Amino acid sequence: TMPKEPAVLRQNILDTTAAILACGIDPKKCFLFRQSLVPEHAELAWVLGCLTNVPRLLRLPQWKMKRASQNSEGTVGLLTYPVLQAADILLYKSTHVPVGEDQVLHLELAQDIAQHFNKKYGEFFPVPKAILSEL
Repeated sequence: TMPKEPAVLRQNILDTTAAILACGIDPKKCFLFRQSLVPEHAELAWVLGCLTNVPRLLRLPQWKMKRASQNSEGTVGLLTYPVLQAADILLYKSTHVPVGEDQVLHLELAQDIAQHFNKKYGEFFPVPKAILSEL
C-alpha cells in the first residue's frame, strides 16, 4: 500500500521468490507465480469492493493502527487492502486459509463478502475457513 521504487520492488520480488524456494516449496508440485501479473485479482477486488461498505472497513483494527502511524492520512489502498485480500482468497475458491491471529478479522471479511455475493448472485464462492497455527 506504499509506493516503492521500481528497482526495489523488482528486487523484493526476487528476494521473496528465493525465500519461498529456500523454505522448501517445490515449483514442480505447486504453482508459483507473480500475482501482479494476474489482472483478475484487481478485477475481482473491484467487484467485491462494490459489495463492501466503507464503515465495515473503517472498523478494522489494522486500518486504525496503520492510519495512526500515517498521521491520520490513510490511503484508499490501505483502506481497501482487506478487499484485495478477500479477492486473493476467493478468486481461487479457497476453502481453507492459513492465517495468523492478526488476520482473522480480514478472513472474516472475506467470509462475509463470499456469503453476500452468494446470496445476491447464487452459490459461487466457498466460504473459506481459517487454519490457525499455534506457531
